[in-house]
Amino acid sequence: MLNGNLKVAVQKKGRLTDKSLQLLRSCGLDIEEYSERLIVTARNYELDILFLRDDDIPEYVQDGVADIGIVGYDVVKERNAEIEVLRHLGFGKCRLMMAIPEEQDIESVENLQGKRIATSFPAIVKEYLNANKIEAKVIEISGSVEIAPSLGVADLICDLVSTGNTLKLNKLKKTFTVFESDAVLIGNKNLNLDESKWKLLASLLTRIDSVLKARNSKYLMMNVPKENLDEIKNVLPSLKSPTIVPLADESMLAVHAVIPTDTFWQINEKLKSAGASGILLLAIENMIL
Repeated sequence: MLNGNLKVAVQKKGRLTDKSLQLLRSCGLDIEEYSERLIVTARNYELDILFLRDDDIPEYVQDGVADIGIVGYDVVKERNAEIEVLRHLGFGKCRLMMAIPEEQDIESVENLQGKRIATSFPAIVKEYLNANKIEAKVIEISGSVEIAPSLGVADLICDLVSTGNTLKLNKLKKTFTVFESDAVLIGNKNLNLDESKWKLLASLLTRIDSVLKARNSKYLMMNVPKENLDEIKNVLPSLKSPTIVPLADESMLAVHAVIPTDTFWQINEKLKSAGASGILLLAIENMIL
């Protein structure tokens, strides 16, 4: 595969696979269905996609087998590979949390002193314990960490939690967070030495940034009384000055603006109180700033 293409490693199967491919496709990359193939080349970009085990991605990027990769930040920290985190991608969010049997209680991190902790993330847990000056035994387990307390292997566990349903099935309850994770784009530290690939990466990062910005923004359109325009403008948290368009009714104006997604419902009633009507909120596919 020494074809000069930029090589990105993504998880072959797992919670990040679909959203990683969705991100790349949202960047305008034409990617065919990969099925059981290990390598797929984008039809309209000099990019090869390598499908790997997520645990292997940081090392492959470190060693230059892949130039960049999409993987959970928890995996990056646990593997401690010599790579560069280029972007936090905002999906695949989860927390590495301590969990104990339901009948027990832990009031603070100090209660971990002398305990046996089962986990698949020994490096992260040991770093957390050292930072809090706690001496505890860390037991590394690959898979099925939740059953460790019931088997008497450990007093509690530290594992990734999203909904917490798996903990409940094993009669465990979460306590406090050790580490927060999401999907990240990582890169080989020496990639800037290859000028052609560096240019490909810079172009790809521009596309990724536009997609990420668009996901957190909405396009707002509404009609407002001309006399209330200043009041409306004061309410809008737009990225730039809103677009003002005159209407057939000379007493009314159309106002268009790009706003952060999570603020719309906070300002909706204020907009209505200022006379806004015909309010439309539209998704944005890409945003080039």
